[in-house]
Amino acid sequence: MAHKHGHGRERIQFANTEDKQEFSKYPTKAGRRSLSRSISQSSTDSYSSAASYTDSSDDETSPRDKAQVNTHGSADFCVKNIKQAEFGRREIEIAEQDMSALISLRKRAQGEKPLAGAKIVGCTHITAQTAVLIETLVALGAQCRWTACNIYSTQNEVAAALAETGVPVFAWKGESEDDFWWCIDRCVNTEGWQANMILDDGGDLTHWVYKKYPSVFKKVRGIVEESVTGVHRLYQLSKAGKLCVPAMNVNDSVTKQKFDNLYCCRESILDGLKRTTDIMFGGKQVVVCGYGEVGKGCCTALKALGAIVCITEIDPICALQACMDGFRVVKLSEVIRQMDVVITCTGNKNVVTREQLDRMKNGCIVCNMGHSNTEIDVASLRSPELTWERVRSQVDHIIWPDGKRVVLLAEGRLLNLSCSTVPTFVLSITATTQALALIELFNAPEGRYKQDVYLLPKKMDEYVASLHLPNFDAHLTELTDEQAKYMGLNKNGPFKPNYYRY
Repeated sequence: MAHKHGHGRERIQFANTEDKQEFSKYPTKAGRRSLSRSISQSSTDSYSSAASYTDSSDDETSPRDKAQVNTHGSADFCVKNIKQAEFGRREIEIAEQDMSALISLRKRAQGEKPLAGAKIVGCTHITAQTAVLIETLVALGAQCRWTACNIYSTQNEVAAALAETGVPVFAWKGESEDDFWWCIDRCVNTEGWQANMILDDGGDLTHWVYKKYPSVFKKVRGIVEESVTGVHRLYQLSKAGKLCVPAMNVNDSVTKQKFDNLYCCRESILDGLKRTTDIMFGGKQVVVCGYGEVGKGCCTALKALGAIVCITEIDPICALQACMDGFRVVKLSEVIRQMDVVITCTGNKNVVTREQLDRMKNGCIVCNMGHSNTEIDVASLRSPELTWERVRSQVDHIIWPDGKRVVLLAEGRLLNLSCSTVPTFVLSITATTQALALIELFNAPEGRYKQDVYLLPKKMDEYVASLHLPNFDAHLTELTDEQAKYMGLNKNGPFKPNYYRY
């Protein structure tokens, strides 16, 4: 074979002339490299939020400094580039094909417009899938204003498509911290429009309204929150007696916990790691911090590819589940030196400390599957003796003085939405649950929901699941009258008591 740095093609020895002719068809080394690069680039272009249609490098002007108008003459939005709307529309149409339950909810309720009069301000990941939810809410009569709950997960072209149809969207991929809060503020604080419903993921929007616009907060009819972190913050408000509106905890509804948290992470953990590092999982030593639904999903996938997985846990019940599933339960400090990959999914803070990062071996990959970027102490890595090297989008090498490198993904933010995508079908389940929670809170008679945090009624969980069964051509068995009486159930559900754990 040619010497690594050789330029001439004559050094390559071919066993026969066919091989040589085959080789000559392709351009020279530099050409070949860029060819393969352009192929791999284009294959990730259209779907992945990781390699979104445009990279931030295309245009250095901040969206905040640009005057943009959609074709209807409205400028009430702030996105990267409104001209990408057509491309974004195609992404949304592709997502709709795998979100048939949401579309059927849209068709069923379009006539009666259960959200007429609802003014929803939303803060979620802005992807093609969320767009299907937003457009469903609009079809059901709501007015929406939307912003991003994560600075990396916005698909610029989708934000443009929404802005083009007249939904005020304030979001772009790669916002700064300052941009992030500016966008939230622009959503809430607008002339002649006041939100009466909040849809949140992570609690940032809720807290912004609570702190900066208390008069708006008091008049809100309900809050729907879908993340562990956001729900935790709502319970804190409620405990302190400061929650003056009813809130729906969608995160702990069965259709969110078991599907979005478990099955979605089971598929997206591998996707995020492969796209960023091309890691081979077989035989790798991996530690997963936290064995809740997200941890369980991650471990199932990693184990199936032959990784050697151990768990850290604080809860004896989850720890026992991990043991029964065949995983060692350890303390992070005991195993940190041997690990090839460290994954956090606890919803807590400082799960991986600077002291542990110092003890990791060369090449260890560190990432987070929890909602917030608090789990890995990234701030402690921004110190003068360490060198940060951006290797590719969302991948940093942090280099210690002795040359050791640790690979940090998405700066410790949510791996799957920052670095890859999430299966559309699973998001359909969550989005349908969110839509029903909004309809329920908005239409509830005075006094049904007090100033507290509620779980979605089980009947609704079952309804969401039933809307998704046609996708699999699944046929439910119906109880006979005799069976229903024997079990003490209504034939139409709910089929389980509220404390049932699935």
